Amino acid sequence: MQLSRQQIEAAYRQGLDAVVALVEGMHDQIAHLQRYGAALEKRLADLEARLGQNSDNSSWPPSSDVMRKKPPARSPTGKPTGGQPGHEGHRLEMVACPDLVVEHTPGHCASCGVDLSGAEVHAAVRRQVFDLPAITLEVTEHRVIEKRCAFCSAHTWGAFPEQVQAPVQYGPRLKALVLYLNTYQLLPYERLSQVIEDLTGQAISTGTLAQIVRQGAEQLGARCEEIKQSVAASAVVHADETGMYVSGKLFWLHVASTAAQTLYGVTSKRGKAGMDALDVLPHVTGTMVHDGLSGYQQYDLCRHALCNAHHLRELKALEEQGIKWAERMGKLLLEMKRAVDAARALSQGRPPPAVIAAFVTRYDREIARAWKDLGPPPKEMVRRPMKDGSVEIRFREVRKKSKSYNLLMRLDARREQVLRFLEEAWVPFDNNQAERDLRMMKLKQKISGCFRSMGGGEAFCRLRSYLSTMRKQGKNVLGALQAAVEGHPLSCSPS
Repeated sequence: MQLSRQQIEAAYRQGLDAVVALVEGMHDQIAHLQRYGAALEKRLADLEARLGQNSDNSSWPPSSDVMRKKPPARSPTGKPTGGQPGHEGHRLEMVACPDLVVEHTPGHCASCGVDLSGAEVHAAVRRQVFDLPAITLEVTEHRVIEKRCAFCSAHTWGAFPEQVQAPVQYGPRLKALVLYLNTYQLLPYERLSQVIEDLTGQAISTGTLAQIVRQGAEQLGARCEEIKQSVAASAVVHADETGMYVSGKLFWLHVASTAAQTLYGVTSKRGKAGMDALDVLPHVTGTMVHDGLSGYQQYDLCRHALCNAHHLRELKALEEQGIKWAERMGKLLLEMKRAVDAARALSQGRPPPAVIAAFVTRYDREIARAWKDLGPPPKEMVRRPMKDGSVEIRFREVRKKSKSYNLLMRLDARREQVLRFLEEAWVPFDNNQAERDLRMMKLKQKISGCFRSMGGGEAFCRLRSYLSTMRKQGKNVLGALQAAVEGHPLSCSPS
């Protein structure tokens, strides 16, 4: 509080006691500012750093960058849009046997007007139009016939196909389309109902659509178990998690995946309890790549590799705050990645041992240099009242460390996991595989909101596990869904 001249003169006229009280009050304010000023400055710095966060320097998704001006994906070249001269390109090609031929024959001679109906064809010019046929529902009636034996007069009935179980029902192709549009293209039920009606003229209620999805998921229990066992036995497993709302409450969607298979699961827990519920990670004996969440570190059967894409984003955020060690460490990690990529391009698997040893030495040197720059852990003063009325003053480490301190501690304590990609040729630099597998699940939530029930979330995870696995293995997902609806889903084992 700043005192005016009038306030100071007023205290002077009131006498010595008023002046002493005024000075003591100012002294208390100064002591208060000295005591809490550093904390306020730190709080201000944290808030400013948080305002500067985006998808490039944190774990925030790209969708959070709505108000941030991004650089163009490609620098302008001055060339026109589209294929450049010399590019082979892709275009429609005529087929030898079209499905339908329509001939456009002249009726009369353009010169003299004579009737040409019996004239000889002299030449023909072809043009082909590729289009969809008119979409309509095809109704197949199944009739079970009763026959009487001429020899013994017994009556025998035929049998309906296994999939025909009701007097009126939808067929496997339509059900597969519903599953495809809802689970793969992420259309919510109401919009999906409108699409089906617009395409076929047949209105399907949202309740029927939900039943089709639930029945489709029931057909995939064995296939998801197959994915689970195969992922657990893989040499490298990617794991990640993200928030997912169920019935308006925050649940957690977990993923365990490889380049050829994906398994999703939704639970109410984020940590190890939720990871255990997926029933994959406890059985992994290869290398698990993850973001360093403490729950993952509790699995002892496997080796661990930390996602360095996370580290690069955190290092970039610190670099933007002027922290020099973060800039040096980021450049070193990228240099390691380039060396590993070059070795893999030459089919060497990994860099030569001497190169790896040099990188590890530089890494240790940068860690030691960073600790020197950062200094000892911050401490805070703690006042403890004593029985005799005095106050004991102690200093202890600040419980909540800075982001710079926490990141450096992780890079130091987990250096073997950070550098796993450098020494083992089959371990990737980052956890992008799991992040890509989660991206479409987040898009589902943005389009449709939360799941109304746990059963709906579990059904979606089971179907999406099957579809993601089919897509990774290069199989037609619509055909794979039809096979599942018909009761014989395709194998999910990598070929």
